[in-house]
Amino acid sequence: MVRMPVVAGSFYEGEESLLRERIESCFKSELGPGELPQGSPGNKRTLKAAIAPHAGYVYSGPPAAHTYLEMFNDGRPDHIVILGPNHTGFGARLAVCEEDWMTPLGNVKYDAELGRAIIEENEYATSDCLAHNNEHSIEVQLPFLQYIFPDELSFVPICVSDQKWEICESIGETIANLSKDMDILVLASSDFTHHEPADVAKKKDNQAMEYLEYMDPKGFLQFVQGHRISICGAGPIAAALQYANEMEATGFELLKYTNSGDVLGDHKSVVAYVSAAFR
Repeated sequence: MVRMPVVAGSFYEGEESLLRERIESCFKSELGPGELPQGSPGNKRTLKAAIAPHAGYVYSGPPAAHTYLEMFNDGRPDHIVILGPNHTGFGARLAVCEEDWMTPLGNVKYDAELGRAIIEENEYATSDCLAHNNEHSIEVQLPFLQYIFPDELSFVPICVSDQKWEICESIGETIANLSKDMDILVLASSDFTHHEPADVAKKKDNQAMEYLEYMDPKGFLQFVQGHRISICGAGPIAAALQYANEMEATGFELLKYTNSGDVLGDHKSVVAYVSAAFR
């Protein structure tokens, strides 16, 4: 079975050549890194986990490009796990979709070796594609991955419906345990504060990111949930940071912070976007 794209033609272009042009414009944008990933990927592999936003490319594509340029320069991991929030409410609380995924740039294979190991070792993880059927948070990451790593690509998609700390901690630890025998990068898909004035959003997001700077995933999740900050992927971020900590990461790097108002010119009600790295 193949999971077909559900937001191609809306969140991003549905035709291959137009999508490539869009992705390249995101890299070259003033809000993007200002350069394309060129040549061969790096070979450092110091990056443990990363954060990328997941809105329509016109808004979140340029900040997301910062994350993907960082991934390209760091080097191609053997395995990639993408953790995304569940916006639809359907499906299991920690849902692993065991299907290949199609985008306008081609097919992305399901990493069966790692995915099955996660399901076997984690008490909360379930084989379930229902949670992914109409969910965009993971899908929008794939064309960027295909662009920076054009050779055959595989990944494990995990939709996080239940963002309780014990579940986020558990999946982070499970992936870290499996990384003893595998080179794994964890990507957390999340937008930050939604539908607030830009200055209010930035204040809330900066307060939340202080916990990321202290490498404190539980504190981050509790702060976001306790103050009802509308960071939709707080659970995936906490899980990715838990993984990074287990992998002895030493720091958080904010690569880019923008909001939709930077594109529209209206900062009265924005959605904020963060690209970041854990090493």
